[in-house]
Amino acid sequence: DQLNVHVNHLNRSVKELTNKTTSQIIADRILQESKILLRHSAWNVSEIAFALGFKEVTHFNNFFKKHVNTSPLKFRNLLGV
Repeated sequence: DQLNVHVNHLNRSVKELTNKTTSQIIADRILQESKILLRHSAWNVSEIAFALGFKEVTHFNNFFKKHVNTSPLKFRNLLGV
């Protein structure tokens, strides 16, 4: 609405320019931010999940594990944080 562009047009334009769907771009950005927070913050996983807009910690855990093939906590532990 704020861009004053129909969602279908926006999706097509993004796909043409990036070869990624808008959902993929959003997921990539959320993953990037979650990895940064897991590395550099003292927040626990639930605080990170809620900060990133997840209403349930389990949804964040499932999302992260789907894309990274490990849980957020294991990811953090592998980093030695």
